Amino acid sequence: MKRASRHYSAWSLLRARLSGAGFWRPLWTGNRLQQAYDVVVVGAGGHGLATAYHLAKDHGIKRVAVLEKRLVGYGNVGRNTTIVRSNYLLPENHYFYEDALRRYEGLGRELNYNIMYSPRGVVDLALSEDDFPVLARRGNALRLAGIDAELMDRAALEKFVPALAPRRRRRFPIVGALVQHRGGTVRHDAVAWGYARAATALGVDIIEDCEVTGLHTTGNSATAVQTSQGEVQAGAVVFATAGHTGLVGKMLGVPLPIETHLLQAMVTEPVKPLLDTVLVYVAPGHAESYISQSDRGGMVLGGHIDGFPSYTREGAWHRLEDVVQATVEVLPQLGQLRLLRHWAGTNDMTMDGSPIIDRVKYDNVFLNAGWCYGGFKAIPASGAACASFVAKGAPPDLIRAYRLSRFATGHLLDEPGYGPYPVKL
Repeated sequence: MKRASRHYSAWSLLRARLSGAGFWRPLWTGNRLQQAYDVVVVGAGGHGLATAYHLAKDHGIKRVAVLEKRLVGYGNVGRNTTIVRSNYLLPENHYFYEDALRRYEGLGRELNYNIMYSPRGVVDLALSEDDFPVLARRGNALRLAGIDAELMDRAALEKFVPALAPRRRRRFPIVGALVQHRGGTVRHDAVAWGYARAATALGVDIIEDCEVTGLHTTGNSATAVQTSQGEVQAGAVVFATAGHTGLVGKMLGVPLPIETHLLQAMVTEPVKPLLDTVLVYVAPGHAESYISQSDRGGMVLGGHIDGFPSYTREGAWHRLEDVVQATVEVLPQLGQLRLLRHWAGTNDMTMDGSPIIDRVKYDNVFLNAGWCYGGFKAIPASGAACASFVAKGAPPDLIRAYRLSRFATGHLLDEPGYGPYPVKL
């Protein structure tokens, strides 16, 4: 019996690509910039694309443009460790990230695009008996909010993550963990591609190689956006330029409580299946590592930010060493693996570790920024909430706490967003 699917050799694929054969369909259109749009979204990363998608899908605003300085998904949405979770302590954060996680659970079906959501569990390790009250407090807050959390002792953890061997003698003994079973990983670039394709299908224009250089304003409103491809009139403007928000503040003449820091990640050579969960290891006063195994077998590693402002995307060696050292401490069997790739993303770090979604200076200019460690995991909720804010003129309850004015009034959300410890660098 002949197979129904068609087989393409490497040569036939190359020949088809060069000849422009019909089965090559772009995921998003390469439309030219029009003279005017109802909404202009600056930044074709996860947050910008999700905002444009929800503007069109939920609110019927079809004249939307997403302007990107380089390529779709070139920024942080393609430069992260793919982890999704909602196990935050503060209610303002755990309700928001729970909304994002629930949306991730059904996002592949909604976008009709395989984002490879893998609810493999996120495991925050406890390294002393004193850690348990900290983890238990967070777990109880989550359970009271209807969010899954399980506190495991060493025996339960040994069954859940055999590769960890928590009884093994090590520098910092592992005594248990807080586990969110629905947390896990999602294919990062698939999220960008899926949103881009779905937004395009709804009539959104995605314009690449289009750098925004300024705004034209009248009174309390922005009227047009100046770009490298010319001027475009805009009914509203949304800035979602993770890692470069400080430059947006400078353009608008508004000082923002944000610094740009590098956050490194790396992946090892592939090995046979070893780790089927996400481990978060934070040694007090020491290093941090969060570890997962990709579908291709490589161990994906990340840690703290480098600790000094930079736009270079060239991570510091001392932080790479910290991450590798922490990884080998928690899983010594990885010690002989070689690193294949290493990269850094530019993170907007706010003073309290929580994001900003608010109007800035003008009635129709909106800022979606300051995601610190939480940007990728927040994309679905951020896009839907930001679109609602733009379309209706008032922020939904889910993001009211993320207003910019909190830094002036002292209503901070002091939660850095990494590991089990409420500490900052």
